[in-house]
Amino acid sequence: MEVTHQTDRKTNKRTGDVQRAYAFSDLSDYSFKDRFLIRIADVVFYLIIRMIGSTAKFEVDGWQNKEAIDSAGKIPIYCFWHERMFLTTYWWRFCRGVVVSSKSFDAEYTGRVIKRFGFGTVRGSSTRGGVGAFIELARLMRAGCPAGFTLDGPKGPPRVAKMGPVVLAKHTGNPILAVTMELEKYWKLATWDSFQIPKPFTRAKVFLAEPIYVSATATDDEQETKRQELQRALDDLTKKGEQWRAPGRPSI
Repeated sequence: MEVTHQTDRKTNKRTGDVQRAYAFSDLSDYSFKDRFLIRIADVVFYLIIRMIGSTAKFEVDGWQNKEAIDSAGKIPIYCFWHERMFLTTYWWRFCRGVVVSSKSFDAEYTGRVIKRFGFGTVRGSSTRGGVGAFIELARLMRAGCPAGFTLDGPKGPPRVAKMGPVVLAKHTGNPILAVTMELEKYWKLATWDSFQIPKPFTRAKVFLAEPIYVSATATDDEQETKRQELQRALDDLTKKGEQWRAPGRPSI
């Protein structure tokens, strides 16, 4: 009987962890003005992404790599560049992925936006709460939630793969799935990552690489090798996207 109670408690805790990941964060620690700004920004950005995303014409290359993960009974660890986040968020809105969200004012409304698209979040960053976020992300993957990384976020350097997904893959046994979103027409912002905002009715192509598995006994050197493999996979996808888009085609 005690074993049953312990199992029930673990199940209830796991269910509670999952529910928290997909629920809006409590804003009670913020001032009335900040709460108002967060909620306004949340709705405005959600509507913009939804409206532009609904006009895009999508193509997909490499979907068999996602199907291979599903067939193996595994859960993907999605990895993509921060600059491609706008339309990536829209296209993957049904994947139920959980991403790490930094502990900042901006992260409050961006976190609410992506939750409207079906994603979940855990709080942390490379400088604050990173270990706790990693542990929570691993726990959520064990509960069946895919993970997602804006691999060079939140502040760069741009298009440089970090180690987080490799460590998560080692500890969970789930594979890394590198993906990218290439846009035919977009505006480019003057930000650290040259953030891309798609123009309405643009063509867009999603590219998926082959899964990358990391051994549970991988050494530090072996993990670095896998990080480099992830870097190459994303670089290759980016090149394929540029070739699809056609050399010399203007972006703005």
